[in-house]
Amino acid sequence: MMEGVAMLRQLIGQLQEVLELYGSPPPHTVPSNYFIQLQAQPQPESQQHPLRWCLFNLEGRSLEDSCCNIIMTAGKSKNLKMLEPGKPPPTKKARKERNQGKATTTMNLTENMEQHIWKEFPEDLFEAVIARLPIATFFRFRSVCRKWNSLLTSQSFSQQCAEVNQQKQTWFYTITHENINTGAMYDPSSKKWHHPTVPALPTKLIVLPVASAGGLICFLDIGHRSFYVCNPLTRSFRELPARSVKVWSRVAVGMTLNGKSSISGYKILWVGCEGEYEVYDSKNNSWTRPGSMPSNIKLPLALNFRSQAVSVEGTLYFMRSDPDGLLSYDTENGIWKQFAIPGPPHLSDLTLAECGGRIMLVGLLTKNAATCVCIWELQKMTLLWKEVDRMPNIWCLEFYGKHVRMTCLGNKGLLMLSLRSRQMNRLVTYDLSSREWLKVPGCVLPRGRKRQWIACGTAFHPCLTALA
Repeated sequence: MMEGVAMLRQLIGQLQEVLELYGSPPPHTVPSNYFIQLQAQPQPESQQHPLRWCLFNLEGRSLEDSCCNIIMTAGKSKNLKMLEPGKPPPTKKARKERNQGKATTTMNLTENMEQHIWKEFPEDLFEAVIARLPIATFFRFRSVCRKWNSLLTSQSFSQQCAEVNQQKQTWFYTITHENINTGAMYDPSSKKWHHPTVPALPTKLIVLPVASAGGLICFLDIGHRSFYVCNPLTRSFRELPARSVKVWSRVAVGMTLNGKSSISGYKILWVGCEGEYEVYDSKNNSWTRPGSMPSNIKLPLALNFRSQAVSVEGTLYFMRSDPDGLLSYDTENGIWKQFAIPGPPHLSDLTLAECGGRIMLVGLLTKNAATCVCIWELQKMTLLWKEVDRMPNIWCLEFYGKHVRMTCLGNKGLLMLSLRSRQMNRLVTYDLSSREWLKVPGCVLPRGRKRQWIACGTAFHPCLTALA
C-alpha cells in the first residue's frame, strides 16, 4: 500500500513540474467527486490554450478510496477520464455485440440511402444498366418486383438491348433422349445447364429444333407438318399457319432476320428434295412461293439433313451431295444458286457452320483406326475447303479404335459437338474465332443424378426482347 501512495505522490510532483513550465497553477480546491481528466486534442497554434490540471488531495482520503477511483485509460484517444467515486469501470462489450450494433446502424443508413437513390434514379439509366446484365442474372432479378418483371414489354428497354447487342453471346437449345418434349439450354459463359418449359408446345407430338435467328428458335414436328416459333427465354410463342404445299417427305429448314434484329421480322424457308419450297414472312404471317427452282439445279436434291443451314447476310446455305457443294437462296431477291465444291477426303458426318460471314465445315477425319475432328474454311476465290484447325491429339486418343459418330448441335460462331460411341458420349464446344476447345459438363435434371444423352439441338443468340 505504501509503495502505491509513493508512486501517486511522485506522479503528482511530475505534474506540478509540467504545470510550472507550460500551464497556469491549478486551483486550490477541487471538487471531491471528480478526478483527473487529461485530454490531448490537436489544435492550431493560434487557438491553443494552456493545459488545465485538476488535482485532488490524497491526504484526507483513505488509501482504498484514492486507489479505486483513479482510472487511467491508455488508448488511441490518450485520455485520462474522470469518474465518480464508487462507480465501477465500464465493462468491455463482446466483439459480437459491438459488430451487431455497427451492423444495425449501417443497415439503417443503407436503407435510407437506397430509398433516396432509387427514388430519384433516372429511368433510362436504370434500363441501360439492366440491359447490360448477363442473361441468367437478369432472370433472377425479374423476381425482385413487378416493375423489373415488366421490363420485357418496355419499348425503351428493347432499344437498350438492341444497343448492347447481346447477340454476340451464343447459347444452345438441345433435346435429350430421356425427355423428348422438354429442352435443355446450355450457357457456355457460366458452363451451366438450364431447363426451360415452353407450355404452348404440343405435348402429344415430338417437335425438334431445326433453325434459329435473332433469339428465336424454329421447331418442326417429327411428321414435318407443323412449324412453331418460340423464344425459350421469355416463352413468346407462335404457331405458324398451315403450309399451302403438302410435303410428306423430309425437308431442310433455314431461318434468317429481315434486318439486324427481330424487331424487323424474320423469314423461314423450307425446301424438299424434289425442289418444292415455301417462304414464311412474319410480317404477313403467311407462306408464299416467290418463284420456282431454276432448271440448272439438278433434281432431286441430295440434301444433307444432318447439317443445319447457315445464314450469311440474308442468304441461306444448305449442304448437298451429287454433286458435292452448296445450295443457296437469297431471301431478299428470291434467287437460287448452286456451287459445286468437292469435299475433303476421308471426312464423315459433315456439318456447315458460320463465323463472321465465313462459311466453315466440320467433320470427322478417319484414317486407319484414328479419328479426329477437323475444321475447314471455304476459300471465296477458289471455292475450295482449307483445313484451319484440329482437335487436340490428346483428346483424339480417346477415340482410337472406336466407331465414333458426331452430331453438331450448334453452328453460329460457337460449335457444340456430340461425340458418341457404344462406350462413351462426349460433349465439347469449339470457338471458331479463338480456336479454343472446351469440354461441356454433363446435362443433369435439377433433381436427378442420371446424365442425359443429347439427341439434337441448335445454337441461338439469346435475346430478351425477341417476339415470335
